[in-house]
Amino acid sequence: MSSNISQSYPAGSETEPQRAAAVAKALATVEGLAATVQTESTSLGEVGPADHGAPARWWIWVCPNARDEFRGRLHVAGYARERHALYTVCDTCGKTYLR
Repeated sequence: MSSNISQSYPAGSETEPQRAAAVAKALATVEGLAATVQTESTSLGEVGPADHGAPARWWIWVCPNARDEFRGRLHVAGYARERHALYTVCDTCGKTYLR
């Protein structure tokens, strides 16, 4: 297993607006993160309601790098270009991971 793959179970979920806001905040806060995300991932595209009509929800994970009280959370920022995986960013340290 790659060291880039974080824990295998989610810590919770968030709505599409919460996900988008968390990713936007991380991109604005961490220098160079926006360029990294743009280079290594593709956009999620238009996110609509789930098949059963409920609003879209996204899993979040605890960042394995956030050792201090597990504050960092991984939010989906797109699809990985090189692998079949979700591309996530940490809202605290700015590291990226594949899920």
